[in-house]
Amino acid sequence: MHLEIITPDKKLFEGEATIVTFPGSDGSFQVMNNHAPLISLLGAGVVEYKTNEQRLKINITGGVVEVLKNKVIVLADGVKE
Repeated sequence: MHLEIITPDKKLFEGEATIVTFPGSDGSFQVMNNHAPLISLLGAGVVEYKTNEQRLKINITGGVVEVLKNKVIVLADGVKE
């Protein structure tokens, strides 16, 4: 599935991912290929995603995620270092 992680300042990641774990406002959840469409609020925490080559993490301050037709767009409020 295609994943984009965007903040107001810049695009943090764009590429293919096999699984993504999100810090949902009511707890963490995962999205895999062919997931049902959804829109969800994200709380502060770690977005973890796996590509064919590696497993990566980005610590966000909150945001929104949309999943539709194997395209996942994360609009993050900001990033914690």
